[in-house]
Amino acid sequence: MANRVRTIEYGNRKEILKFNDFISTVVTVSDEGVQAADGKKIVKAGTIIGGLTKPVLLNPGEFVEDKNTAEKATGAEGVLLYDVDVTNGSREGAMVIWGFIDLAKIPTEPVAEINLPQITFMK
Repeated sequence: MANRVRTIEYGNRKEILKFNDFISTVVTVSDEGVQAADGKKIVKAGTIIGGLTKPVLLNPGEFVEDKNTAEKATGAEGVLLYDVDVTNGSREGAMVIWGFIDLAKIPTEPVAEINLPQITFMK
């Protein structure tokens, strides 16, 4: 079997938090439906996420996906804390479930239907 070499780039992470007070939980980010850009599939920090088929907070093994659409908003459970590279398949990430998120630092503004009462979006 051939050895595989994986290159990891180190650098500063994008910070989406307005303040350092937050609570997060580990989630597995699905690679399904993620479009590649420059050969990489990246789910951006600040993406509003929730369980793929059922709530991840009640089902820790559930994959998460982008929920920032009117159709999927009721399944939103939190906000992805850092970029997650799913180029080679699903990967672990951190989902903020309580905290203050800087609207200027997330990829898209939350749709009106998003209801995350323990997360405050601030400008």
